[in-house]
Amino acid sequence: MKISVAQVSKMAFSAIFLFLSLSGFSQNPERKYVAYGRTMDAVHLVVNDGKYIFKPYTPEIMETSFVPAGEEFSSASHAVVLEPQEMFYSVEEDSVSLVIDTEGIDVVVQKSPFQVTYFFNGEKVTSERTGYSKGQEHEKIQFNLNETEVLFGGGARALGMNRRGNRLELYNRAHYGYTTKSELLNFTLPLVFSSEKYALHFDNAPIGYLDLDSQHDNSLTYETISGRKTYHLIVGNSWEELVGNYTLLTGRQPMPPRWALGNFSSRFGYHSQQEVEETIEKFKNDSIPVDAVVLDLYWFGKEMKGTMGNLAFHTDSFPKPKKMINKLAKKGVKTILVTEPFILTSSNRWEEAVENDVLATDSLQQTFTFDFYFGNTGLIDIFDPQAQDWLWNIYRELSEMGVNGWWGDLGEPEVHPEALQHSIGSANEVHNIYGHYWAKMIYEGYAEDFPKQRPFILMRAGAAGSQRFGLIPWSGDVSRSWGGLQSQPEIALQMGLQGLAYMHSDLGGFAEDYFDNELYVRWLQYGVFQPIYRPHAQEEVASEPVFKEPHTKALAKKAIELRYQLLPYNYTLAFNNSIEGLPLMRPLFFEEPENFRLYSVANTYLWGDAFLVSPVMRKNISEKEVYFPKGTNWFDFYTGEKYSGGSTAEIQLNEAHIPTFVRGGAFVPMAKPMQNTQDFFEEDVEIHYFYDNEVETSKGIYYHDDGKTSRAYEKGKYEILHLTSQKGQNGRTFLIQKEYGEAKKSSGFKKTRLIIHNLGMAPEKVTVNGKQVNYEYLAMEEKLIFPVSLKEYLTRIEITNQNQN
Repeated sequence: MKISVAQVSKMAFSAIFLFLSLSGFSQNPERKYVAYGRTMDAVHLVVNDGKYIFKPYTPEIMETSFVPAGEEFSSASHAVVLEPQEMFYSVEEDSVSLVIDTEGIDVVVQKSPFQVTYFFNGEKVTSERTGYSKGQEHEKIQFNLNETEVLFGGGARALGMNRRGNRLELYNRAHYGYTTKSELLNFTLPLVFSSEKYALHFDNAPIGYLDLDSQHDNSLTYETISGRKTYHLIVGNSWEELVGNYTLLTGRQPMPPRWALGNFSSRFGYHSQQEVEETIEKFKNDSIPVDAVVLDLYWFGKEMKGTMGNLAFHTDSFPKPKKMINKLAKKGVKTILVTEPFILTSSNRWEEAVENDVLATDSLQQTFTFDFYFGNTGLIDIFDPQAQDWLWNIYRELSEMGVNGWWGDLGEPEVHPEALQHSIGSANEVHNIYGHYWAKMIYEGYAEDFPKQRPFILMRAGAAGSQRFGLIPWSGDVSRSWGGLQSQPEIALQMGLQGLAYMHSDLGGFAEDYFDNELYVRWLQYGVFQPIYRPHAQEEVASEPVFKEPHTKALAKKAIELRYQLLPYNYTLAFNNSIEGLPLMRPLFFEEPENFRLYSVANTYLWGDAFLVSPVMRKNISEKEVYFPKGTNWFDFYTGEKYSGGSTAEIQLNEAHIPTFVRGGAFVPMAKPMQNTQDFFEEDVEIHYFYDNEVETSKGIYYHDDGKTSRAYEKGKYEILHLTSQKGQNGRTFLIQKEYGEAKKSSGFKKTRLIIHNLGMAPEKVTVNGKQVNYEYLAMEEKLIFPVSLKEYLTRIEITNQNQN
């Protein structure tokens, strides 16, 4: 039923009362309704032990806060950026209930026994059980669950896709060498998604727990040591809408620079300028594409211990860093530096940091020092504007030298003593948002001092909403093992749901010196279809393909070359993520939300809308079972073999690639070979179309800009090709329509090639804007290739079948 003003009557309220009594637990029996009032944007509902504040943000987002008696409401949020939209809603009450009726989410408050229940499209979404309560250790907000709900979220963990049954600690922490299971990792978000297509976001920073029915009593409980008792209920008619609404609330990820989608040369770590330059030269000599090199902690000191916090090039090892950076840049290779938030007492900047009062303190306002693996240290108070300015000045100077990106390591923070105090709260109150504010500082620094440049910000920890600062997360110090690989798709898929869509892994694995070339290759092949392509490992076993034996090197090179071929497609995925919040990696249940079997599947997933990918994650296997989602046919990307949606098949494995399939009717823009993205030009893009006679119509886009200008789309400095395919009686019609932003005087798209796959017979003719053109038909590959002029705003292509006249 729809809870609307028209239905509000004593009879309706009695029905609601009966429905709630029979369908869920009553709430806190001691809580009594007193009265309500309405302001411009919220409903304030007073109860005997405090008050509720219900604030609709959109028809699909409702904020609810509980303010205990004697406390003041705090509106400050680290996560939310959306302002409540102007929208009509009504409030009606009688002796039984109060109804807040919006255009979407409705709130029904049963007065006695007290109960808060939420509806959407006339269907019950969820309800508070005890709602807010306070125990000896934690303040809690508790909800009811139905018996079949599957739950996702809580940040980055390796627990299986369905996280129901776990009590998840909310405390960002590194887990060195984890494999198939890790209950606690570097990103712990107070955020839950339900298979019933709703999400609950608890808008609070302090540490705590997220109990996802660990007692098996159909309850969901948020527990915190302090702070706001505010949550957002977010709904959607589809998974795409639900994730889009969450990222609308907390902010969308700005597009990364184009080079960030290329290959990285990275290890722990390069010890000298000479080693860096020789490694990059090997990539060039082997014709293996590379776009960036990462300098780990040896750039500021010869030893692993004792030098953290120097934050300046160690000139014994890197005698001419600016010359090195410029030399690399001329080759199209960007330089990324690792930094940490710890300033060791033995570092060159210790006295400077103390004098500038940039370090966290104890309760007596004295600089707090402590021991950890790298030495005796202080911690930068990233929340203090003075500390932010001090640190940003260091980043700015290095950026002016030519550094192109930043890797924020150990930012949980890795060690964060409880007694330590920050300018805005204790260690436990702000621990989980430390990486969030670190990324915010860099992002805002670029906006102020380098406004035309897109920042690259790689962080090991963050919080809800960190994506809006361009934060690119990775999955920590995963074991270099098959078990380590097996947990990675789950972590990336879960984080994509939670807005942090660039979650990726150290390709090949990081921890330990396990040596297995098959594992290395399979991990790099998986990396083609995940957001960031960055092999990285402890140096005992090389992470870079240029140091592998010939056969392994050849297979790795083939995977990297495919990554670069897919650059236009991947860049378009990044664009879609930036404007709609769509994950790059998507679970299969996006295709079949009613198929509950798919809610536990992570070993096969969607890469954007076009690709179905099934990584090889076990040693010495020759085949793998793959399920093909309903609603479309799927074609093997390499052989063209067709698989019907809803079917399951045993796929024979090939060492050269992992099982990859393309949706029938999909458009996939692809690029010609290149050494790095500096060699990429829009005229090198080819449009691949995967023909399926059962597809009546299909659409796609290709997004293009200069790859470096910040907010290029918003500034009108972009171009889009809108691609359409329509089945006709005698063949198929394609339309290519150009769109370009206001800042573009004309389109740079002049020509392309259309490559049609899976076409079983050569056509009778091909016309472009009414003029017949020559084509090439490769019968063995069932592939049609022909040039297309894009001089016109709208290009019409007709493929006429043989024997159809």
